[in-house]
Amino acid sequence: MKQLALLFLSVLGSASLASADFIQKTIPYELEGVHFEGTLIYDQAATNSQPLPGIVMIPNWMGPTENAFEKARMVARDNFAVFVADMYSVNVRPSNSSEAGKTAGTLRSDRSMMRARAQKAVDVFHALAQEHPINPDNTIAIGFCFGGGTVLELARSGTESVQGVVSFHGDLKSPTLESDADQIKIPLLVLHGADDPYVPQADVAAFTAAMQAGEVDDWTLVQFSGAVHSFTNPDANSDGSRYHPRTSQRAFEMLDHFADALWTTK
Repeated sequence: MKQLALLFLSVLGSASLASADFIQKTIPYELEGVHFEGTLIYDQAATNSQPLPGIVMIPNWMGPTENAFEKARMVARDNFAVFVADMYSVNVRPSNSSEAGKTAGTLRSDRSMMRARAQKAVDVFHALAQEHPINPDNTIAIGFCFGGGTVLELARSGTESVQGVVSFHGDLKSPTLESDADQIKIPLLVLHGADDPYVPQADVAAFTAAMQAGEVDDWTLVQFSGAVHSFTNPDANSDGSRYHPRTSQRAFEMLDHFADALWTTK
């Protein structure tokens, strides 16, 4: 798993991904009477009769869009099975940033619901190992923007059903940031744009202080110079949210190394 960053730069948004023999399957599931649709994606040619390590991916606040699926296919090319979670339900698909902000805000105001939906996605993904070449014992959760904050919230729930979480330009605030830090039992990798106006340095300082006060055993926070919000998203082109190719490449390299280190030291 060493080609992820190069793949991201060379094939994201290009036709070359289409040449891979991708399995892309919609997976319906239910939680507390609400219906969801996740999406399982992996390159069938990458299995080589061996179960694939897994990534549960929480998209940004737009939810499971084609942009999210394209990113998942890119990640899957590096010998992962990727499950794109649905945090909103089948009846909620934001069409613009205003709708996305309101929808994401609903979950941000109910962290118990956020955690439960993220955990459900992990559980559904693990169950897919009965029919697909997935190794449920080698699973991490990653998220982008809203999704990054979500996987950190999942870690604060005390879960050990994933072996680690990676947040890309994610939210660092939480109403239980300090009180739940000591519940974290898995490694964290937080990848942050140092100039992000939406997640400012005050939030970074509060997050760092909570990790230290909670004596969290294994956490890493990386700040990238010159990067703002959404630095992995080629579609981001505003002053506060902008794609940053150098940072994106390095961030995906760090994801790769993070996963390798977790699973080679088990």
